Amino acid sequence: MITIDPGSSVAPYEQVRSQFAQQITDRTLPVGAKLPTVRALAAELKLAANTVAKAYRELEEAGLIETRGRAGTFVSAAGQQSRIVIQRAARDYASQARALGLDPQEALSIVKAALSLD
Repeated sequence: MITIDPGSSVAPYEQVRSQFAQQITDRTLPVGAKLPTVRALAAELKLAANTVAKAYRELEEAGLIETRGRAGTFVSAAGQQSRIVIQRAARDYASQARALGLDPQEALSIVKAALSLD
């Protein structure tokens, strides 16, 4: 489910957060899926519980997951809503890029730079 690269310059909590966010976005983790407890995931990944808790907090703040008390932590329906919002924004960006006469590769380069992927 989640893997940690100890040699990465990316903080472990960010590796956890980004992998869960990606799995929620690409629907590998569907709405309603139950996530492991903080302690269980921390033990599995050999991380401190606070590291996993920080990742969960950020995912919850982003609306991708929700904690239901003792019932656990689940992928929220808001995660699906986030996907719809970003798809709409991407269509608007593509439309604006075409209207400005940008070449598709240049438009993609701009997005990659904005996402710090380049």
